[in-house]
Amino acid sequence: MAYDVDRLREHVPALREGAAHFDGPGGTQIPDQVADAMNDILRSALSNRGRGTAAERRADDIVVGTRQAMADLLGADARGIVFGRSMTQITMDIARTLAQDWGPGDEVVVSRPDHDADVRPWVIHAERAGATLRWAEFDPATGEMTPEDVLKHVTPRTRLVALTGASNLIGTRPDLSVIGAGVHEHGALFYVDGVHLTAHAAIDVSAIGCDFYACSPYKFLGPHLGVLAASPTLLETLHPDKLLPATNVVPERFELGTLPYELLAGVSAAVDVLADLVPSGEGTRRARILASMAALEDYEDDLHARMREGLETIPGIRLYSNAKHRTPTETFTIDGHAPDDISAYLAERGVNAPAGNFYALEVSRWLGLGDAGGVRVGLAPYSTEDDVDRLITGLRELAV
Repeated sequence: MAYDVDRLREHVPALREGAAHFDGPGGTQIPDQVADAMNDILRSALSNRGRGTAAERRADDIVVGTRQAMADLLGADARGIVFGRSMTQITMDIARTLAQDWGPGDEVVVSRPDHDADVRPWVIHAERAGATLRWAEFDPATGEMTPEDVLKHVTPRTRLVALTGASNLIGTRPDLSVIGAGVHEHGALFYVDGVHLTAHAAIDVSAIGCDFYACSPYKFLGPHLGVLAASPTLLETLHPDKLLPATNVVPERFELGTLPYELLAGVSAAVDVLADLVPSGEGTRRARILASMAALEDYEDDLHARMREGLETIPGIRLYSNAKHRTPTETFTIDGHAPDDISAYLAERGVNAPAGNFYALEVSRWLGLGDAGGVRVGLAPYSTEDDVDRLITGLRELAV
């Protein structure tokens, strides 16, 4: 069944304001099913988790149910799903925990295409432990990052490789499964930043071959939260800092304090929305997710081609998203116009296309954009041909 964008748009109240949203890589607009789920929980009796009272059972059911929802989305084990305030917070906590066993002679590989949330935690804790940092780089002209670009830095001394699943600035998608296999040949751990990738492709952490996969539901129609998927067996070997009375059970021992039940309810609802993008009503939720995400990817690929073709007609434009395999994300500058001015011009015309480095600091610098970055436009499940045409029309008016 073909993807019906209008069917989803009917359920996204924010779109009634009339803006064309190309700011999805920074956070998507929320469907009413997600908002309703959070509202319902906030209006219901809640307590700390337990099985005694109705309030305790409700809280427990939300946590258990959302772990399963995220496991279905990522092809993961629900017993290894960890929740946190953000992907950044989770990654910093995991880096701190792993680095307890690092020291001089150990090596950690980080990558230039990545968001700083999957760079700086490893840099900070590798340096504190006295471990050596290695930088995997990409071709700034093409945006490509090959497995060799990463694996040439991996040695028997490598403890961990941190790599993006897709660059949030230029969309580049490295070949994760090949890289993961090479990382494991040397006995190292593989940590994947899936924040940008999860919004645009079906994810199977087993096929990827990563030890850790981190993502953020607010990038795929959900609320602000962070999620980590890992093997429960691996998590059992790690001992994060925690309060003395707090449980030592996995995955709960990685979750500091009481979880935000209303946000978890929103995450479950967002996963159900994704599973229903192509409404077959048949099969498991995992099967429906795979079918829906495949249809969404086809739709976004076609719309992305339309957007790219239009961008290439803009006088003076410089396009930095050039990898063959990438998400529907473009970063650009226009000669004679500051990125912030381009963004402001489009905003006045109801087109949301923000400018900056978007915390992809290493990428921006590697491309020669410095800390200022460029204008980023990304598609979301509710993006339309009309949105793209409005973007291109606005840029043409500006560039004349």
